[in-house]
Amino acid sequence: MRWRQLAAVQGSEKIISVTPDNTPDPATDAPDSLASRVERVAAPLREQVLEMLRAEIIELRLKPGQRLVERELIERIGVSRTTIREVLRELAAEGLVTTIPQRGAIVTIPSPKQARELYEVRALLEGAAARECAAHASDEQVVALRAAFDAVQASTGDARMFLKAKDSFYDALYDGAGNETIRSILGGLQARIAVMRATTVAAPGRPAASARELRAIVEAVAHRNGDAAEEAARTHVRQAAAVLFTQLDSEEETSVAVADAR
Repeated sequence: MRWRQLAAVQGSEKIISVTPDNTPDPATDAPDSLASRVERVAAPLREQVLEMLRAEIIELRLKPGQRLVERELIERIGVSRTTIREVLRELAAEGLVTTIPQRGAIVTIPSPKQARELYEVRALLEGAAARECAAHASDEQVVALRAAFDAVQASTGDARMFLKAKDSFYDALYDGAGNETIRSILGGLQARIAVMRATTVAAPGRPAASARELRAIVEAVAHRNGDAAEEAARTHVRQAAAVLFTQLDSEEETSVAVADAR
């Protein structure tokens, strides 16, 4: 089924209301098409497309290095070239898309140096958040943190649910810390962090190991041990980094082997 897009202007914000049109459209009727996932309610058009493409990248449906051809995106989503270009600029600002001269936009491939720097920042800030959570969280917030951990532990068999549960766990941790500056800084890095997190979760045994590391954070917070909470949080990030770099090295070796075979 096609969806007729009715554009309107509300203040300075363009919105889109999508309504049914019974004309069949094989391209957009496919379950996995982007156009089929446009919200059926009025919402800012650019924000809808931004959220969809960001999710495609974070969940690795669009792979690092994959080209983002404007014409193909326009056809898949059913929006204007202007909207696509605005969204790609926003994704580039978030570090998820890179524009290469003469080639166009691609999904960003983080260099080992960039990944290492990002994990170093994560270790420092998440360690500080864990320490402050141990010091300042109310009893109710500690209970919420433990409940969020239980959800993480229960979802280790489903990568997508596991990542969502981890997001909720960190929300509970930041709530307990009460440090909005840490939350804001990490929030600005969240998209790039999420891409790398999705990569490490794919490693065999990593979700279960990750859950054990998060349990150490929870127990330290519950015992109001700031030193132990900080160290547990930093250890968790360092372990995730080690898994990522092992995977990157393995992929590089595989690429070289394939090239040599040709």
